Parts: sequence; C-alpha cells; structure tokens
Amino acid sequence: MVVVLAACSNESSKKEEVSAETPANHSETRVVTDIFGKVTIPAHPKNLLVTSSSYAEDLIEMGITPQLAVVVPEIEPDYRTPYLEKHGVKTISQAQYEYNFEQLLSLSPDMILTSGEGMETKVYDELSKIAPTVAIKAGVGVHEAMKELGVLFDKEAEVEKVLTALDQKASEAKDKIHQAIGDKTVLVLRVEPTRYRYLGPKADDDVSRFFYQTLGLKSPEVTKDSDVWFTQFSLEILPEIKPDYIFLETRSMVDYDSTQSLGELEDNPLWKGLSAVKNNQVFPLRTNDYIQAKGPIGTGMLIDYIVEKLVP
Repeated sequence: MVVVLAACSNESSKKEEVSAETPANHSETRVVTDIFGKVTIPAHPKNLLVTSSSYAEDLIEMGITPQLAVVVPEIEPDYRTPYLEKHGVKTISQAQYEYNFEQLLSLSPDMILTSGEGMETKVYDELSKIAPTVAIKAGVGVHEAMKELGVLFDKEAEVEKVLTALDQKASEAKDKIHQAIGDKTVLVLRVEPTRYRYLGPKADDDVSRFFYQTLGLKSPEVTKDSDVWFTQFSLEILPEIKPDYIFLETRSMVDYDSTQSLGELEDNPLWKGLSAVKNNQVFPLRTNDYIQAKGPIGTGMLIDYIVEKLVP
C-alpha cells in the first residue's frame, strides 16, 4: 500500500488521506503528485539527489539532509557550498542549465528532487530514467519552495517556524529602512554585455516582491508600473528615472562578461550626473547573492546587506 501526497502550489493544498490498511511508517514507497503527474518514490530516501542547491538549503533548514546536491560553482553564493559540505552533503559540480546525466546516474540516487518551474519534459524524462523524480510546482523563491517541500516531506510545522522567523526579520528591516530613507526611491539596475535593464516592481517574481513588497522599497516614478521582471531601457532616460539609491548588478553567468558594459555606464555623463552617483548611494549587488542565494540563510543575508547600505 502507498501513501498519497499532493504537492500543490497554494497553502490550502492538503495531503490526500493515507490508506487506512497500512500505517504510513510501514510503507516502503509512497506516491506523490508533481507537475507531471504521479510518482512513486521511496518513503525514506537513502540517497536523495537535489538538483538545486537552494532546495538543499531549504531542506536542511527544515530538518532534512539530502545526500547529494548539484551546484554550479561559478554562480553559487560564497557561503552555500561550505554550508552544504558542513552538513555532510556531497556537492556535484555541473554546467549551468545543463545536466550530465551519465554523471548523475553514476551516483545511484534513489530519488531526485527538482524544480518544476521551467522544467522541460525531455529533461524530466531523462532524470526519471536515473531515479524517481519529483518536480515540485515551484521555483527557488524561499517561501514558495519551502512550503511545497514542507508538504512533500510532511514538515509543514518546521517550515512555518523557519518562514515566520524570516518574515519577522524582513518586517523589522522594512521598518528600519522606512525610518531611515522614508519615500526616497530605489532602483535595481542590471548591467549585461549588450544592454541595461531595471527590475520591474510589479513583476510576478519573488525578487521583485522581495525588494518592493517585503522590504517596502519605493520605485522611481518612471519605473513604478513595470510588470516585467527586468525591463531593457536606454541610458538616455536615466535623468528621468533619477533614483535616490541604486543597487547595481553586473550580471554574472557562465561565459558571460559584463565588464565592458559596466565601464561604459560609469563613463556616461548621464550616469555621472545622477544624484545617487554623486552622493555615493550606488551599491553593488552580486548575482550570486540575490538571484542564486534564495534559501532562508541567503535571504537573511541579503536582508542584512540591504539594511547595511540604506540605514546609516
């Protein structure tokens, strides 16, 4: 007999009833529902492989230690790999956006856990050939991911405790920031090799929500209605945007160099004329530290960094 769980994206989703004939703790396998359908997995996986290092962090913080975690060394936040290794997780280096299926097969996982957000069916099928694979209906944003993982592993209470503490930290940070800068505006600007983009404050994305809702930062008037995650723009409109503070990301990816674009930005007279630049209120933002560091630890560290820069 099996235990049937439904891993759904909203908080109201509940686990389906356990078979009355066989106690859950006696089951060798159970059935869960991911974005592709039902999957039979070990009731107690002994060699769990997680394809997201953020998920590995989420699991550890809720009391579950995976045995294996995929990492992309070039984009990992500095703390993450040492943190995983400290908890006895073996890290598997792979290329960004690619899986070495042969390497993963050699590790003999008995279950694979991955994000369903953006997961291609053909990739899921290849992973499923290696071991039972669960693609949860979530990205790597800490709230969304941890709630799904909590349902999957019956750790809702532990997840609630972690998220409550994180929300309290964010709430206190929001108050400190508001007291320090009031209604002054904040722009998150991304520098890429061939273009410049700003973070849309109304985008349906956990990064946008983090800056402009969770921490309550105010967007410049010109950008306040953007619902695009990152909107491309011409440097000619910088004087119209005129933010009071800027968090500046020189985007980091594998085989991706934005150094020249950054130099061109910093040499531009329109950039030099911004009050944020003149007042030394431009702060570096590493891709690794806010796009990749989305576990409870990384999110807490990002909150501390933003407070450090905006609160005297």
